[in-house]
Amino acid sequence: MAKDKTKTSNNRTVAENRKARYSYEVLDTIEAGLVLTGTEVKALREGKANIQESYASVEGGEIWLINSYVPEYLQGNRFNHEPRRRRKLLLNKREMARLAQSVEREGMTMVPLKLYFNDRGRAKLLLAIARGKKLHDKRETERKRDWNREKARVLKQHG
Repeated sequence: MAKDKTKTSNNRTVAENRKARYSYEVLDTIEAGLVLTGTEVKALREGKANIQESYASVEGGEIWLINSYVPEYLQGNRFNHEPRRRRKLLLNKREMARLAQSVEREGMTMVPLKLYFNDRGRAKLLLAIARGKKLHDKRETERKRDWNREKARVLKQHG
């Protein structure tokens, strides 16, 4: 029996980096798996994680998630993990090569946007290839957001 792709996905978001879309111009996104220990998965299932100040880096032909915070699992005892350890991202060679090539270009960086569990219960990371915004770009984004909010308010009033 074929899978029905029209179903709504039941992805459960664990952590989201909402500041990233404000600070960076997102050019492309890619979904990556994560190499996690058992206690990390259990802590993520409790919905406790932070990827606000994290980033991805290419080192030794592999891509690593650096500075992400997954708190220790309370029942983990001595088998617990280090909360800010580097976590390897799982991508195929072609995707890794494309990301590495993009980062080598001027001003590009890899920023995690969202950490979630997919339909199969696997932890996934939505990784963005982005370019940092200048201050005037950030102001322009804020102006557009305010204008859209004001426009929606006026349209709602006048029906």
